[in-house]
Amino acid sequence: MKKTLALFCIVLFFAQCSSIKKNNARLQQLIGVDQLKKDVDFAQKKIQKLHPKLDYYISKASLNHQFDSIKLTIDKAMTPLEFYKKISPVVASIRQGHSYVIAPEKAFSKKETKAIQKKGIGPFSQFNFSFYDNKLYIIKNKSYNKSITAGTEVVSVNGIKPKELIEEYNRFYSSDGFNTTYKKQIAPKRFISAFTTEYGIKDSLKYVLKSNDSIQTVLIKRLKLDSIDKKVRKTTPKTAVTTPAISKEYKQALRRKKRINGYDKATNSFIRTLEFFPKDSSVAILKIKGFKKGNFRKFYHESFAKIQEHKSQTLIIDLRNNGGGRLSEIVNLYSFLSDSTFVFLKKSEVVSRASLFEGAYFNKGSYPVKVVKAIFSPFVYGYLLFTVRKDKDGKNYICSGTKPHKIDKKAFKGKIYVLINGASFSASSILSSNLKGSKRATFAGEETGGDYNGTVAGFMPVVCLPHSKLKIRIGIMNIAPYHQTEVFGHGIYPDVPIIPSLEDQIQGKDTELEWIKNTLKN
Repeated sequence: MKKTLALFCIVLFFAQCSSIKKNNARLQQLIGVDQLKKDVDFAQKKIQKLHPKLDYYISKASLNHQFDSIKLTIDKAMTPLEFYKKISPVVASIRQGHSYVIAPEKAFSKKETKAIQKKGIGPFSQFNFSFYDNKLYIIKNKSYNKSITAGTEVVSVNGIKPKELIEEYNRFYSSDGFNTTYKKQIAPKRFISAFTTEYGIKDSLKYVLKSNDSIQTVLIKRLKLDSIDKKVRKTTPKTAVTTPAISKEYKQALRRKKRINGYDKATNSFIRTLEFFPKDSSVAILKIKGFKKGNFRKFYHESFAKIQEHKSQTLIIDLRNNGGGRLSEIVNLYSFLSDSTFVFLKKSEVVSRASLFEGAYFNKGSYPVKVVKAIFSPFVYGYLLFTVRKDKDGKNYICSGTKPHKIDKKAFKGKIYVLINGASFSASSILSSNLKGSKRATFAGEETGGDYNGTVAGFMPVVCLPHSKLKIRIGIMNIAPYHQTEVFGHGIYPDVPIIPSLEDQIQGKDTELEWIKNTLKN
């Protein structure tokens, strides 16, 4: 048995290596005109087959015209990246943020990834950026070149101007609907990902920087981790008290917190946190970076128990930069926030039982997993026969999640404030829609990136185009919150609009939270 398992692991390892090599070799290969046009047709048919509400933001005639038009413009062979830039704007024109073409990039094995990480912190990761007034600024300098001050403008990186690359790649994806706040908020991350797509991962970058009308060129190299340790050791006084060994109890408590709160290794921070105002436990702050990872049921149960113990009268929920996640989590959280029995969702539209079956069931998994799925597929499809129903309007719907929910015994009864911005997307927007529609909370910040009336997400299969091997992510369920608005194609608007200035960001001011503090004082 052990020999069989070892042989399977070896075969799987070489299969993965072969797949990575093929992927990387394909990036430079030209795809013929006829093959590219067949990929366009394939993409169009798959989107029509899987994606509901295609005509919500754009008419079917207009979308079909765009697919036909790009086929007319394909008159020469292209690389996958060139074709990506051709077909992405068409998929983005659907204006559903969960559906987009994935940019083709060089793949790395686990060994190669570890080798890159071992080299140290990359030249992009040594700064925190902000895209403000169509310019990229350094908000925080974490490199050892201390001549670079916060508020410095990035004129170019390796000769590439941030604004131009951001504007180019803004055409390749969309928010939900017509808001502009989403792209503005995630512009710094998009610049880094677009730069990596075009030029790969770099160990050093040449920055041209502007500060107080002064231009300087600096080379930022990868920051080795051992050099950080040496710097720390040099700056640590010899008389400093040696840090005591971490106790076993502390390690156990930390592991438990990571397991329940959810932990993000990239930022070395927790996904969910509960805090109270210093010297004032009547105000609780629940910060949620995403509805992913962690035992959310236990976290919210314990958190609202603490809020009750502290007799808090005000709850601040921070959903800024929350890109979404599990639907089950926001329903659970809402049971602690609603003031009465509630319905959280409207019935979810799907194209058909077949679309749900293909997109949700056969989307992911290795070949052995797919074989097992095929064996059980009759039972799954039988279940879908009862789950998906055709309504009077002739459309197919899933009615799960539309039943009334009772509020939790520890539900919060006091005043609720919610902080939002353009990067509040997907599930965080669905939660915000119901809090806004039920008039349960006061919102501060800026318009969310997700549409008030819902989003097409749920199961999101990744479809591979047969010739270019580009991958398209497609939402297959229209998730609509119970509360709706007559405003078309926009997110949740704040009751109190607050946009942090560049100076606020440089100084690390939390202007939205400061407004709430001042409001409570008054």
